[in-house]
Amino acid sequence: MNIENIREYCLSKKAVAESFPFDSKTLVFKVGGKIFSLAMLESIPLKINLKCDPDRALDLREQYESIKAGYHSNKMHWNTLELSGEIPQQEVFELIDHSYELVISNLTNKVREHYLLD
Repeated sequence: MNIENIREYCLSKKAVAESFPFDSKTLVFKVGGKIFSLAMLESIPLKINLKCDPDRALDLREQYESIKAGYHSNKMHWNTLELSGEIPQQEVFELIDHSYELVISNLTNKVREHYLLD
């Protein structure tokens, strides 16, 4: 799995924007102005941070060696996935969906309607 797979999947979701707000090595995906994914472009293998339900985050860290507490993030709510091949692609996509949906669920109704109903 490479950055183009991740980028294409994230951008296929409604109202997603990509940017480099921190530096030229960290690609960020947002919905409603809120981050749901960060990709560390210079890490080998590729690493991405995804928001996650706290209980599920702990379960995933136990299930996969390549899922750790979020790097430079709130470790309760974020996981870092090392995309070395251990995590099946479909699972990575499902975790992206989960992160996206968590962020959307925390947007105000006004912001959610603005971004998702345009």
